Amino acid sequence: MKNKFATQLKEEVKQMGIELTDHQIDQFYNYYELLIHWNSMVNLTAITQMEEVVTKHFVDSLSLKKIIVDIDQKSCKLIDVGTGAGFPGIPLKIAFPELEVTLLDSLNKRVKFLNEVIENLQLDGITAIHGRAEDLGRDNVSRETYDLCVSRAVANLATLSEYCMPFVKTGGYFVPYKSGKLEEELGIGKGAVKKLSGEIEEILTFTLPNADERCLVKIRKTGPMSKKYPRKAGMPSKEPLK
Repeated sequence: MKNKFATQLKEEVKQMGIELTDHQIDQFYNYYELLIHWNSMVNLTAITQMEEVVTKHFVDSLSLKKIIVDIDQKSCKLIDVGTGAGFPGIPLKIAFPELEVTLLDSLNKRVKFLNEVIENLQLDGITAIHGRAEDLGRDNVSRETYDLCVSRAVANLATLSEYCMPFVKTGGYFVPYKSGKLEEELGIGKGAVKKLSGEIEEILTFTLPNADERCLVKIRKTGPMSKKYPRKAGMPSKEPLK
């Protein structure tokens, strides 16, 4: 089973322009085993088949390399908002160890799982935090201090941008992972991005090895953001910016 896992992962990440060492493959396999074990106690993911976990979680997470092409050539500070079971933050940390990663999730049970993964895989320079994006985005310690913010959380672009843009420093990037067609969502979300001192620089559509369509949106932070954002907890999802 492990050999099959290793072969599939190596082949599929190569399509993303990434090569993994045997040690990194081992880390991914240990992560997979922990995910399946914990998933029986805590609802982490509906995707549990090994082949699907490799493609839909691990390879999808690493697809960031397609739009931030030099991610493996520099050390940068990255935050993963609404990380859930650690996607995309943990796969990115395994593949690109120089990254300084913060995993943010609002559910403490998931944060306990993330800490177990971090300890088991012996990952350095990565922290899991329990909290809401709206609260931490106002905190002077976290606000506008990250080079890169990523999120695979299920929310429309306008809502997700208000959760994530407060963490990004001027000149940095917010990259949401999206699936399917984006035209309508982009049409609605562009106004919100502008209000949050963002500018959509690139939209990359591609397919995963299993033919699922994916989309990455590269949003650059053009300057300091108004202190009125993010609004109080719950507001970004109830009344998305326009």
